[in-house]
Amino acid sequence: MALSPSRSLRAALVGVAAGVVALSGCGSSSDEGDGDATEAASTAGSGEFTPVTVDNCGTEVTIDSPPERVVTIKSTSTEMMLALGLADRLAGTAFADGPVPDEYAGDLDDVPVLSDNVPGQEALLDVEPDFVYGGWESNFGADTAGERPSLADFGIATYVSPAACQEPAYQPDPMTFDELFAEIREVASFFGVTDRADALVAEQQALLDQVDAPGDGLTALWYSSGEDAPFVGGDIGAPAMMMRELGVENIFADVDATWSNVSWEQVIDRDPDVIVLVDAAWNTADSKIERLEGNPATAALPAVAEQRYLRLPFPAAEAGVRNAQAVVDLAAQLEELGL
Repeated sequence: MALSPSRSLRAALVGVAAGVVALSGCGSSSDEGDGDATEAASTAGSGEFTPVTVDNCGTEVTIDSPPERVVTIKSTSTEMMLALGLADRLAGTAFADGPVPDEYAGDLDDVPVLSDNVPGQEALLDVEPDFVYGGWESNFGADTAGERPSLADFGIATYVSPAACQEPAYQPDPMTFDELFAEIREVASFFGVTDRADALVAEQQALLDQVDAPGDGLTALWYSSGEDAPFVGGDIGAPAMMMRELGVENIFADVDATWSNVSWEQVIDRDPDVIVLVDAAWNTADSKIERLEGNPATAALPAVAEQRYLRLPFPAAEAGVRNAQAVVDLAAQLEELGL
């Protein structure tokens, strides 16, 4: 199970907040110009805010001032906001893939859940957001939260996790931790909290530095979901990114996609040494094991017969702030197998 981020980032954010308070105290006795600068820094949260324009999955996004009312769709976007200490900006969340890490459990107590899935545009507009942060491009559609140009007409900026861009020109190929760290820094720039991003990236890099390819020489299947046709990790997404850090060879490295449906015959033919099981409320790791062990063809695989399973929660399986800790957790599980 992925662990929550360590207390070191929390301590760093406390220090940042203290610095802002100190700055506000100094500004109260300065001239009007200094007071305006102090107010801007306070509004940004930490550091200094500079208007920013980015090309996000082919949509130009301009942030002239730090968003005040943010709606997040998908766990990855919600947890990015929490990891950057921006819970106070959340006007609503939706489409959670599971509970947030214990570290942040209380941060969402006063934040309304707009929908268990993607909210409709009416529910979204009811909370009057000025920024919507989606984990998938499909979160923004005529039948979901609303198309991005339509929301822009309401004065609502939108942003999609760059790891989820679908157009070839924008799709990470492959996804890397450098790409993930770039998203952390980009989101932080919208709120003027780039120093928090630096602290978060440093913490995540320190986690990755603990892992020295314990799976070198082993092959792995990343089993996300599916019964008749398993949905597996391909070569360019977050699953492959984490498998590379572990040193294991993805048996579907020849699939040029983030995820893809394959056949059980292909899985059997490629005979993985270990199987990574994504644990989701709607498709648990235990149900996957039952399926693997209940089918005579897959039950004969050594990885199944010897129960060489690694588990991780669904929110850690998509590109986001849980990935570095997930690598550490999977490495520990891999070493426990003693292969």
